[in-house]
Amino acid sequence: MSENTWDALVVGAGVGGLCAAARLSHHGYHTLVVERLDRVGGRASTDELDGFTINTGAVVVEIGGVTEQTFQEVGAKFEVRPVDPPILYRINGRDVDVSSGGWGLLISQLTRHGARLLTGIGAAREDAGLPDRELSTAEWVRRYTKNDAVQGIFRNMCGSIFAVDSEELPARVFLTYFTRKSAFKKFGFCPEGTIGLWKSLAEVVEHGGGEIWLDSEVRRLLVEGDRVTGARIRRGGETLDVACDLAISDIGPSATMDLVGPQHFPSDYVGTVLQRDLPCAMISVNFASREPLITAPGLLSFARTRRLCFVANLTATCPELAPPGWHLYVGTGVPKPSVGDFDSEAETALVLQDLREEIRGFEHARLLSIAVTRDDWPPQRAVAGYDLPHDTPLANLWNVGDAVKEYANGGITACAETAKIVVDEIVAGSGEFLGHPG
Repeated sequence: MSENTWDALVVGAGVGGLCAAARLSHHGYHTLVVERLDRVGGRASTDELDGFTINTGAVVVEIGGVTEQTFQEVGAKFEVRPVDPPILYRINGRDVDVSSGGWGLLISQLTRHGARLLTGIGAAREDAGLPDRELSTAEWVRRYTKNDAVQGIFRNMCGSIFAVDSEELPARVFLTYFTRKSAFKKFGFCPEGTIGLWKSLAEVVEHGGGEIWLDSEVRRLLVEGDRVTGARIRRGGETLDVACDLAISDIGPSATMDLVGPQHFPSDYVGTVLQRDLPCAMISVNFASREPLITAPGLLSFARTRRLCFVANLTATCPELAPPGWHLYVGTGVPKPSVGDFDSEAETALVLQDLREEIRGFEHARLLSIAVTRDDWPPQRAVAGYDLPHDTPLANLWNVGDAVKEYANGGITACAETAKIVVDEIVAGSGEFLGHPG
């Protein structure tokens, strides 16, 4: 293979792109990954700030799921330190661990009249018990209780897992996730920041003879008939063309369509992509303190906040994420609305107000950064339940990532899952692609 000819081209070195590239390399595909940023990880990467390691997006990584499975299958290092218990819920001034008691314990801590709500959750374990697709999670909860603390917990669960407000997340999605995909999962933190994981996957690609081109941008996917034949790439101040047998995009279906040109797709596909281009938003506040501010070893979520969904206690498990003697935290909230336009300044002020009220000592903490992720750099490119299919009308072009996730999934896990599904399809049909060694 020359530098300009590849079995597989992966556009974007985010979670989905790198999981796909590592799987392809493991199966013998000569793979090129092109990333416009100067680092891997995309929206789940990491920055360094005055000695603090700050995650730019995703904070926690699921243990025992498809993400860890990906690392095991391709032979990559999976360094995630488990947190036990993974999450505590602040209810009536107490931080409650419900990992062993599940829904029953959680609901009983919130209200004395939770039997009907528990019955509704139980009914959702059967398809006939799931609500219709139009009903929001908040509306579904209101059918059973008017308790503000219950609404708050459900809202913050929606924000923590799906990066969307409970008024905007379909109840069918929420209930499918929590009744079919294990309600209270195990997770942990990466001591290098989440970028440490993606560097491990990049090494798999490079050890397999592939390459990761950072600070490079795919300007156009080249098409002949119904197939992608290559890409025009801007790299190091120069423009070059590469050829490929197949392409995977991790930049979202809308941006992928722009690279190809809408004229190469049927009008109904173009319309569906535009209709389901529903990025959501989050607000993250990174802060540090000389004194410990919370006792929860992982996440602390809340029953009565305006916008704040959780605070992550990063250095309780990974002290190397901060300079000696410092405790590092991130508080994350979902604005209203979380889909569409909102007042960034006002919504950020509400997150900060929640932090002042819920975290004793926050006023004296060192505020490191505030990140508002929205529009073309969202926590997720599509609200769960409104995702597009991972395949496209072009025979050798696929999308991976959080705009094509499986129903009722989200975050890093969803991106890793899409990569597995797509690469499994490619390997199963490998005879269609010239140049594959098999």
